[in-house]
Amino acid sequence: MIYLALAISSLILAGIPAVMILRNRTALRSPAPVADGIRLPAVSVLIPARDEEENIVSAVDSVLANAGVELEVIVLDDQSQDGTAELVRDLSARDPRVRLEPAPPLPAGWCGKMHACHVLAGLARHPVLVFLDADVRLTPDALGRMLGFLQAGRADLISGVPRQITGTWLEKLVLPLIEFVLLGHLPLRRMRRRTSPAFGAGCGQLFMVRAKAYFQAGGHAAIRSTLHDGLKLPRAFRAAGLRTDLFNANDLARCRMYRNAAGVVNGLLKNAREGLAAPRMILPATLLLMGGHVSPWILLGWGLVTDSPHWELAALAVLLSGFPRLLMARWFRQSPGWALLHPVAITLFLGLQWWAWGRAFFGCPATWKGRSYPATGVPATGEALSLRRRAGEQTA
Repeated sequence: MIYLALAISSLILAGIPAVMILRNRTALRSPAPVADGIRLPAVSVLIPARDEEENIVSAVDSVLANAGVELEVIVLDDQSQDGTAELVRDLSARDPRVRLEPAPPLPAGWCGKMHACHVLAGLARHPVLVFLDADVRLTPDALGRMLGFLQAGRADLISGVPRQITGTWLEKLVLPLIEFVLLGHLPLRRMRRRTSPAFGAGCGQLFMVRAKAYFQAGGHAAIRSTLHDGLKLPRAFRAAGLRTDLFNANDLARCRMYRNAAGVVNGLLKNAREGLAAPRMILPATLLLMGGHVSPWILLGWGLVTDSPHWELAALAVLLSGFPRLLMARWFRQSPGWALLHPVAITLFLGLQWWAWGRAFFGCPATWKGRSYPATGVPATGEALSLRRRAGEQTA
């Protein structure tokens, strides 16, 4: 009876995201090419850059290659210690649409990226803003298609996950779970019908927003202490009664997010604190992902070894867990071979979530781009660090 109950539970937990992924596949649209004669609004492409000399030229060049769109590119040099600023000055001399701006000192209570995006928005001249990470490369038609998608819909913020370029084994194993978790657990059609913050989601690598709505929602100032703008910025818009939407960015943009295993681990730990590793999410996420995508394989092996009469249920749960993952590998041009290691990927992913939860629980800071952030997400610099130290001394 125990085996039967576990097999049925795994079947249900595997089936929920499987059904959701199949339903969301038709709802996640790729922006269509813009018809001739359609007038598009001008756009300000805003790129926060901190020590991005390896990326910045390619990123800006990919934006400038977008024809048929009036645009400006503003790069904020966030106290880089490498040649980022010099490279952008060269780009600006070559093309007047490019501007380099220096970042003011980071105020207490702000995450570095949120502050950089906030400053960039204040410098922008055009009615549509695009927040673009320096490691993203746009296709020559990306901005036009995104503007068409924005105009055709009712949303004030749109976002998409660029095609993730992976090199190392950990990248190939874990990063495809970005789309899996998103499409397996967020009902896109319901998201479009409602403005509840609970349905807010996006990708911090690529946002397009209406400037007026951005300031109405409070922009990045409303989420100043977060490390996870992909989740928190759409929720800030929705909290202000505005709509957000998602599109398939797989053929519009690409991104090599990390370069090695250490980068993958640090990046996922940083974002996990306000995502699945949040105190209210960690247990339900573990139950859903472990129960639906790891347990079926364990139960199948157990059933075959013990000759259980219910092993077929575990086998069906394995199929429900693995088949959508293989479909997504095809849809998003990922390696099907690595998709076969789905239960291993889920196990590693959940391990990182618990690691992030444990670090936050014990007050360990997250580090990113040479800055340290305490468990609350507030930068451990300047006044914030001083206050923490004083609090520690008083407690001691």
